[in-house]
Amino acid sequence: MLLRYFYDEKLAHASYMVGCQATGEAIIIDPGRNITPYLEAAKKEGVKITAAAETHIHADFVSGGRELAKRGATLYVSDEGGPDWRYQNLESYSHRLLKDQDRFAIGNLMFEVMHTPGHTPESISFLLTDRGANTPMGIFSGDFVFVGDVGRPDLLEKAAGYQGTADQGARDMFRSLQKFKQLPDHLQLWPAHGAGSACGKALGAVPSSTVGYEKLFNWALSYTDEEEFVQALLEGQPEPPKYFAVMKHVNKVGPALLENVKDPTELTIEELEKALKNGEMVIDTRAAGKFAEKHIDGTINIPFNRSFTNWAGWFVNYEEPIHLLVQEGQLNDVLIALRSIGIDQVKGYMNVETALASSQSLESYEEITPAEAAAKVESGEVTLIDVRNQTEWLEGHIPNASHIMLGTLLDRYNEIPKDRPVVVQCRSGARSAIAASILQAKGIKKIYNLTGGFNRWSKEVPHLTV
Repeated sequence: MLLRYFYDEKLAHASYMVGCQATGEAIIIDPGRNITPYLEAAKKEGVKITAAAETHIHADFVSGGRELAKRGATLYVSDEGGPDWRYQNLESYSHRLLKDQDRFAIGNLMFEVMHTPGHTPESISFLLTDRGANTPMGIFSGDFVFVGDVGRPDLLEKAAGYQGTADQGARDMFRSLQKFKQLPDHLQLWPAHGAGSACGKALGAVPSSTVGYEKLFNWALSYTDEEEFVQALLEGQPEPPKYFAVMKHVNKVGPALLENVKDPTELTIEELEKALKNGEMVIDTRAAGKFAEKHIDGTINIPFNRSFTNWAGWFVNYEEPIHLLVQEGQLNDVLIALRSIGIDQVKGYMNVETALASSQSLESYEEITPAEAAAKVESGEVTLIDVRNQTEWLEGHIPNASHIMLGTLLDRYNEIPKDRPVVVQCRSGARSAIAASILQAKGIKKIYNLTGGFNRWSKEVPHLTV
């Protein structure tokens, strides 16, 4: 048997190749949209990808299941959860709809379906058994059970607008976990996400675990009272990115095949500045420090790092074209990241250094230390904006700060007074750098980014912390 692990750091997304070397067949579990790594691994291992399986309709990335099905793989997807949670437009592909306790084989490997609602109504997990054994060896749990956590049940309500589903999802999760507790301790646990995913609130950084270990140490498995569990599960969940609602719809009806997605065209500086004048979004992907020193008026900064995909999903309007300022050799990787969450309308791009050298509309913003900011904050000389999450705000904040979570800033920037300078802060200074770029692009030109964020402030100005 062959088992390969794939991990997309920008999405904290784990997918798997399971192959039967005896028959030369392989299946991909919860594939991402960029299927090139799977095809390359299959070629290297001497197997053919004949199937793709999904544990649920994903909310945080575009599935690559149909990309693989286009190349001849059979799709195995859930038929649980009722009519509202059925995959659509599968007629063109070889597929099989799965119910609880269904089984299917890939070569000499047997997969048994376990309906595990809670994160979503249609969620299923796959128990894997090598036909030479009489018991399963592991479970692909999707977003049901993670290392140290379980899938959040509130996404449908908060991100997709299905009112009243959070409480029911939490109760479904409680019952699903009772089934999970009956599984043998030796089973390996292979989840679809790791630390950093917004699909849970306390995901561990270890890529895999065992059922027995989770029974001992996963906080969610310690509860025996349903009401206490529901309250604990729903409490303190992070804000879901806006794009989650889009992903639910895209994966349900079927995303565009990548062969049909147009590549962006290279822009001149005149075309770039015309796009800015027309109100089109231009994203500068450089590191925050470089952007602060010098950037083109009207552009926003989302550094191309681990958080890039998440923040792009918060800010990009899927119905409008965007443009990119990228460094040499970076364009393809940026496009892969954007397309992984369905941002396909990238209309144009330009090398960022060329753009900076050509533009006459350059600006910058300043960084400020806690000591320098304290006097300005106390005197009311500046407006202080805290862009952290709600849970962080409740744990402690700076007096006189206004709280506007970063992901909502494009919707709420008009709430910020424009008659005085603005200081933006987060926990460390990274998110507030993005906020600074957004506020400058929206016309608030005198911006300070608090160096070191709330962490440094609480150490250096502790008397001004509540």
